Amino acid sequence: MVTSSAFVVSLISGAAAGTSTDLAFFPIDTLKTRLQAKGGFFQNGGFRGLYKGLGSAVVASAPSASLFFITYDTCKTYFKFKLPILFPNLSISNSNHLSHMISASFGEIMACMVRVPAEIIKQRTQSLQFNSSLESFKYILLNKSGEGVFKGLYRGWGTTIMREIPFTIIQFPLYEHLKLSWAKNENIDKISPIKGAICGSIAGGIAAAITTPLDVLKTRLMLNKERINVFKLAKNLFIEEGFKVFFSGIGPRTMWISAGGAIFLGVYETVSSFLVANNNIKKL
Repeated sequence: MVTSSAFVVSLISGAAAGTSTDLAFFPIDTLKTRLQAKGGFFQNGGFRGLYKGLGSAVVASAPSASLFFITYDTCKTYFKFKLPILFPNLSISNSNHLSHMISASFGEIMACMVRVPAEIIKQRTQSLQFNSSLESFKYILLNKSGEGVFKGLYRGWGTTIMREIPFTIIQFPLYEHLKLSWAKNENIDKISPIKGAICGSIAGGIAAAITTPLDVLKTRLMLNKERINVFKLAKNLFIEEGFKVFFSGIGPRTMWISAGGAIFLGVYETVSSFLVANNNIKKL
């Protein structure tokens, strides 16, 4: 059963995790975006204005991360008990992995309700198409592209989900597995937040490297001023720029998400443990 106190733990812990990660690693995200943008790194700003677009990222960090963890923690609790009933022949280990995959996928879908508009505004500012996040937002709000405000804000929604779900079904089951294995190895119930951060870093780095091609497609869709089918975009990229374009920015992306995973999940575990310990709250 989900209590209001447990809900607040996920809300506050997720907000702290998302905000701290974006503030710490925003310049690396900017470098990654410029590496993936059409025309290449220097044509899209190079090392200039690495904090361009920070406003939209910070505004969206807390609500998107909170939405993710509220959904993830709630679904994880639900499916932990539901899956063994639905699939009685499923082993406990496989049931847990499946639970984490489903829960993380739902969490990402909810988070993207906030994240996608913020990503569009942020990336267009990072690539110097606009001078500020506000200017980028006004361009969409005033429907200057002619595609409508809603479509303008959620361009690349499908591709973002297509990237985030594979990413999250790799990252979170791996993250939970590493935490459980570490705890079992030390004969304890739960590892420390610092060790949890290390697990998050490893899981995030692996997931980031594998899903880089999807991230490239998402970035190009969001930066393109005209709407284009993702499959047509992928074909055009392959013909015009070759196969290696799909791994543009893999270094900064892997480094950023690996280090970001340590902060994101480390802060979440730290704040969550603090709130639980000091308020006698049971986590979701």
